[in-house]
Amino acid sequence: MPDLIVVGGGLAGSEAAWQAAQRGLKVRLYEMRPRKMTPAHTTGYLAELVCSNSLGTTLIDRAGGLLKEELRRMGSLLLPLAEASAVPAGSALAVDRNVFAQKVTEALESHPNIEVVREEVTDIPQGLSIIASGPLTSNALSQAIARLTGQEHLYFFDAIAPIVVADSINMDICFRGARYGRSATAEGDYINCPMDKAQYEAFVDALVRAERIELHDFERFALQQGVRAGKSKFFEGCLPIEVMAQRGKDALRFGPLRPTGLIDPRTGREPYAVVQLRQDNLAGTLYNMVGFQTNLKFPEQRRVFRMIPGLEQAEFARYGQMHRNTFIFSPALLDPTLQFRTRPDLFFAGQITGVEGYVGNIATGLLAGWNAARLARGQEPLVLPRETMLGALLYYITHASEHDFQPMKANFGLLPPLPRRIRDKRARGRAYAERALQALEAFLAEVRAQGDGPVPPPA
Repeated sequence: MPDLIVVGGGLAGSEAAWQAAQRGLKVRLYEMRPRKMTPAHTTGYLAELVCSNSLGTTLIDRAGGLLKEELRRMGSLLLPLAEASAVPAGSALAVDRNVFAQKVTEALESHPNIEVVREEVTDIPQGLSIIASGPLTSNALSQAIARLTGQEHLYFFDAIAPIVVADSINMDICFRGARYGRSATAEGDYINCPMDKAQYEAFVDALVRAERIELHDFERFALQQGVRAGKSKFFEGCLPIEVMAQRGKDALRFGPLRPTGLIDPRTGREPYAVVQLRQDNLAGTLYNMVGFQTNLKFPEQRRVFRMIPGLEQAEFARYGQMHRNTFIFSPALLDPTLQFRTRPDLFFAGQITGVEGYVGNIATGLLAGWNAARLARGQEPLVLPRETMLGALLYYITHASEHDFQPMKANFGLLPPLPRRIRDKRARGRAYAERALQALEAFLAEVRAQGDGPVPPPA
């Protein structure tokens, strides 16, 4: 019999399983794919990324960059594997999603303390367990979690962006570059499709009028007002581009199509609007349409997106689509240790807890796996300092009010205020980061004094 059961082989479940196994626990990791697929996944790999291929900024004076540095110091497995799978993306960490998922799968399937079982789990396991079933939790397990929690789930809807084949992009029109020249490569990390005013307005018109995949009434209502995320709340983080376009002619030009910091070398000027394409695999043969989450019908995506200058003959390796995301009301159910309050040997991790973003999911998996191992050894589970980015994120999802709770990414607004006000945004970010890392190092020193501590990832 295993010491620990982990349900879900996504980012959180994979990190959790490895953290516990490295600390000596025999782990059984359940992943239903490929025997039972979700509407968004395409492979049976563990830790498959289904939305963007970007894990966000690497700059430490930004919340996402700080969270990465905390993960690095806490001994994450997935972060170095992501870095080993990186593709050019300026100051962001973007990965070849297949290479990354393959590396994670190999690391877990070859671990002597991990047994990967390809079966759907339809009920809450008994004994020490972690539920990391993710935003696409199956209906059967969702019903089991609903029975456990005694209250209904909250839902919101996410959308994934199309991917185009690089050879089908017209580079006589498009140009390479990154905002303000912040590129990791000499030629520029992004392919930029410039638009003049007439092209932009024609595109927005077509986008708004394009035919969409039919949704249920409650889904349509949610998407028109923002994505449902809690009591009377709507989450704006993953709105379809056609919904954003409905909000006004300039909504996209000040959103995902903003031209700020991009100069077209052919004109020497900033375009009226720009569609950015981000490299999606190491070979550089696929590019993700940045910010183009969509629910348009596939033929309509082909028609409308080929109106973008440079994409007139675009070949789509993947079309965008909508899928459901599921999360629990963590403030009433979880402690900051990620333990279920009425059953301390049950942990939740990942997006199902209300944490948003790839790195946040990895981080919650790390803590859940570490804490499960501590509980198995008779030690008190860890509660991270609120001054750390992960500590603040966990405090939010376990303390927010019913009216305020919604999926949350790492952001400096979650951290306790600094002792003095700093007006400059970058300087303020550096101050938050310095304080967070000092608090984390002091915390880890105490943990090491107990005979515990981060476990190093494989070389």
